[in-house]
Amino acid sequence: FTEQGVAMLSSVINSPRAIKVNIAIMRTFVKMRQWVFDSQAFGHKLQTFEAILEEHGKAIETLFETFDQFSTEKQEIPRVPIGFKK
Repeated sequence: FTEQGVAMLSSVINSPRAIKVNIAIMRTFVKMRQWVFDSQAFGHKLQTFEAILEEHGKAIETLFETFDQFSTEKQEIPRVPIGFKK
């Protein structure tokens, strides 16, 4: 549910229990919004996490490029025939 969806649902369902549940859900949305906007530490941690993910992505990309180089370069190894000679 979105906050707007809960508000629309509360206009359709008019039972006392549904109204109480919708009020509780709306209060939860309000608390979540306040927590996200008020938490600068959360925003900072999110930015740090995004930077780390970007670094890891670059490292993984380099790793795959190296694997591709090894898989495309065939090294010729002299083969010694086995078995009986005629």
